[in-house]
Amino acid sequence: MKTMKIQAISTRSRWRHLLAASVLTGCSGMAAAQWPLPDQGKLLALGGASQIEGAGGGGLTPWALITGYGTRDSYGGNVHYTGVRTQDYAIDSAGVAFGFADRFEISLASQKLQGSLAPLAQLAITQDIVGLKLKLAGDALADQDRLLPQIALGVQYKRNRGIRGLDALGVTSVTQLGARNDHGIDVTLSATKILLDQSLLLNATLRATKANQFGLLGFGGDLHDRYQPMLESSVVYLINRQLVAGIEYRMKPRNLSVDKEKDAADVFVGYFLNRNVSVMLGWVTLGDVTIFNPRRQSGAYLSLQGGF
Repeated sequence: MKTMKIQAISTRSRWRHLLAASVLTGCSGMAAAQWPLPDQGKLLALGGASQIEGAGGGGLTPWALITGYGTRDSYGGNVHYTGVRTQDYAIDSAGVAFGFADRFEISLASQKLQGSLAPLAQLAITQDIVGLKLKLAGDALADQDRLLPQIALGVQYKRNRGIRGLDALGVTSVTQLGARNDHGIDVTLSATKILLDQSLLLNATLRATKANQFGLLGFGGDLHDRYQPMLESSVVYLINRQLVAGIEYRMKPRNLSVDKEKDAADVFVGYFLNRNVSVMLGWVTLGDVTIFNPRRQSGAYLSLQGGF
């Protein structure tokens, strides 16, 4: 009798374990059904890099391409770190971005500008950026028999988090430097075309903005406080499936009398190890940055990206 009782308890225990395992398996199956694995169906390098504000694109300019390697039936994402070092300043940017159905993109980034020489050696300015991008028409790669490029509309909301290191001057906010606001929105319209026969990627972006130095010195100013259209462009040569080289140009407004802001440009080489790891190395010129260090700021540019 005792043996039969033990067997019954053992049987009930086994059924409980099987039932629990079935529930867990079912939950896992449901989760898998709800969150299918990313297909990573795009060709290598067509996921693009992360531009300095976190959106999918080149180094300075957002492209119409949706970030990540997910096709229209899937999704993709990445994390990035970008560092720029000029004579007097350092800019660091880190963020994440996700692309869905090769149609919609969301990106989050945080930037930090630091001074390295007097009188701005202790300067530190930070801002956060939330970006959205929606593909409107075209396919940059598939439409080889049409002139229509891939077209995407984007918005980037930026909030400056203040200034540190200028306490002796009583300056803690960009508004004290003449900016009208510490937050603003950039609106971008990008057109990107890949010419396979020529191994070229061409991009043009029209940006409506009030941002001073990408927003690191606030928005609007004592000279201007209105949205101005700024043109950005990229030309990228696809050397092979893993290696690209490109050049970019980005116009910037001059809204502050204390900042002789000029346009930015860069040249870069990008290496895509696989769909998960890429690195871009280049040289960037940011133009003059503030009247305190009145010389053209140029230096090295490095961007690392990991994703799927």
